[in-house]
Amino acid sequence: MVQSYCQFCLNEPENSIHKRYHDTEYGFPLTDDNQLFARLVLEINQAGLSWTTILKKTANFHAAYHNFVIASVANYTEVDRQRLMADAGIVRNRLKINAAIVNAQRLLVIQQKQGSFNLWLDSHRILTKEQWTALFKETFLFTGGKIVNEFLMSTAYLSGAHEENCPIYAKIARL
Repeated sequence: MVQSYCQFCLNEPENSIHKRYHDTEYGFPLTDDNQLFARLVLEINQAGLSWTTILKKTANFHAAYHNFVIASVANYTEVDRQRLMADAGIVRNRLKINAAIVNAQRLLVIQQKQGSFNLWLDSHRILTKEQWTALFKETFLFTGGKIVNEFLMSTAYLSGAHEENCPIYAKIARL
């Protein structure tokens, strides 16, 4: 039987990266576009790797991608692509790096049309998981079903991040 993230984190020490992420970030609503973009890029980079790897590299990702300021990443050039490919502190995958840059460019268009990434997400809250995946695949690069599901659960757009008996579930519900 597969253990849920809540069950896994119950056995983690208080100062572990998983416990901190579970208790303070995972499933908590995000409304800031740059934070939403950061989470999307991190979820994309997790594909094929462990979440532990991504959590350990999160600070490096923030530094390498200029704190995920969408307008900055959207303006990255070939020089930036090469800089990212040479950065051992992040995941050096050409397709994932390209996805971050192209997705930032697409987010600028969404911001112009919808006002913000957050408002765009809010306008689609009624979608099913399958519809969300289709929308993301149509809109962004490198966004398969698992990536979309984890992005949406981790940012509170889909339920299921925490079990109902998890103390964090109650904390998020109060928000």
